[in-house]
Amino acid sequence: MLASGSRGNSIYISNGDTSVLIDAGLSGIEIERRMKSRNLNVKNIDAIIVSHEHSDHIQGVGILARRYNLPVYISSETFNTAAKQLGSIKHINNFSCGTEFAIKHLNIRPFSISHDASDPAGFTIGCNGQKIGIATDLGIATAMVRQHLKNCCCLILEANHDVPMLEDGPYPWPVKQRVKGRSGHLSNESSRELLMDVMHDQMSHVILAHLSETNNTPEKALRVVTEHLPDTQLNVSVAAQSYAGPIIHL
Repeated sequence: MLASGSRGNSIYISNGDTSVLIDAGLSGIEIERRMKSRNLNVKNIDAIIVSHEHSDHIQGVGILARRYNLPVYISSETFNTAAKQLGSIKHINNFSCGTEFAIKHLNIRPFSISHDASDPAGFTIGCNGQKIGIATDLGIATAMVRQHLKNCCCLILEANHDVPMLEDGPYPWPVKQRVKGRSGHLSNESSRELLMDVMHDQMSHVILAHLSETNNTPEKALRVVTEHLPDTQLNVSVAAQSYAGPIIHL
């Protein structure tokens, strides 16, 4: 997890041969710096995959694509909405939610999520019988989302807000309604319910992501999401906004 939160999001995934970024919502320089902090080289990235057009997910996409001649995988609706922000990109590959595609040895399956963007997507990334699930920036976890996230060994899961903190916090009422709504963000409790539905014995890691710095704390998110989990060896951690997390080997 290179960054996670309302000020920027980016995830690095690699099987040692194929490496991708899921979103690039920081400046190009900052993504380079965070990768270097984990002994990773941007020159080894094969592609950038874009989930949706909000600036905290695409700020560095165009810069990195041009600097390193990277292909960008993005839905046509998202690209049309984000074209001005992205600028000129030489290699654009459009995907459709529900249709799997491959980037070298990684199999990517995008699926539709409920968020206030043109065509927002979650993803599963598969390789060698292992599957990583990514579900952030969604207001509700639909039956389709749950279906896609089954059998993941690693799950990157939104736990955006604590409901009392949001309701009593400084946000204007319309913003509070947007965050709590079906096209907003998952609460800690909703994240727990989703995890309870899809967890299984072979799931080894869960990373709680996109925490609000105003309406949540890592401690609250961890406590609420894990409080009813059965006795398990599952490793649950929280992604940070201001620094790159550790490399997790699956």
